[in-house]
Amino acid sequence: MNQEDAKAPNAPQTPDSDAEGKPQPPAAGAGTPRAAREPAQPAGDSGSAAGSPEKPAPATSAPAKPAAADTGGQRPPAAARARAAGARPAAGARAARAAAGADVPSTAAISVGGGAAAAAAAGGDVSRRGFLSWISAGWLAFAALTTGTLIGTVRFLFPNVLFEPPQTFRAGLPEEYTVGNVSTRFKDQFAVWIVRTPAEIYVLSTVCTHLGCTPNWLEGEQKFKCPCHGSGFRKTGINFEGPAPRPLERYKVSLADDGQILVDKTRKYQWEKGEWTDPESFLAV
Repeated sequence: MNQEDAKAPNAPQTPDSDAEGKPQPPAAGAGTPRAAREPAQPAGDSGSAAGSPEKPAPATSAPAKPAAADTGGQRPPAAARARAAGARPAAGARAARAAAGADVPSTAAISVGGGAAAAAAAGGDVSRRGFLSWISAGWLAFAALTTGTLIGTVRFLFPNVLFEPPQTFRAGLPEEYTVGNVSTRFKDQFAVWIVRTPAEIYVLSTVCTHLGCTPNWLEGEQKFKCPCHGSGFRKTGINFEGPAPRPLERYKVSLADDGQILVDKTRKYQWEKGEWTDPESFLAV
């Protein structure tokens, strides 16, 4: 054992000895001088102990084989142990950096991945909101349609009812009417005119015989004038101008038990049929 071996008692074992510390058989060239066994290093290579060892230069006489183990279980030279120790940390550091690089994603990858995830999440949220909006609109439309159909059905079950005025009514006493005057008192309520002459009272319909419009009584002209097509009727109801084909119709008139004029619109009298001579078509006074 040389002095360098004595200075490094705690150096790790090398492949020259097995796990139990038993010495291995000497390799070929074990008896070669130490200078020949150790590869020559170039001048100025002071950091070879910390870095990876360079390939040894070939010997001139015979190729020198690296020492596999010292005879007698001795530890390898200090320079070889130093080189091995320097290579192991370097390799370990590279492996650690490679593992760290494989496990930890880069900043660019994180930013790109995060942006894509945020965009995907935002798009999914918008799609859900849109879907719920369409579902709500569909249900509202369905409810409105159902309600309208139900209301229409109920309305069909209750048809329109026209509340017409009674066809028979009392029109007051004969003394209430002026001779030679046309009363429009019941025009809007019962659609009749009551005319008094010196000899009789008769009741005329306010429906034009042309197309059913309502003529107006013109006191200054003493005639009924239809505003729709210009038909004209005299005070007696006889047509004399315009497209009206026949005179106005008269209604049945009589005297009630209480002395009032009783008008019955269920019975009509037409001049062209000669019905104005019927005693019920006028009231003698």
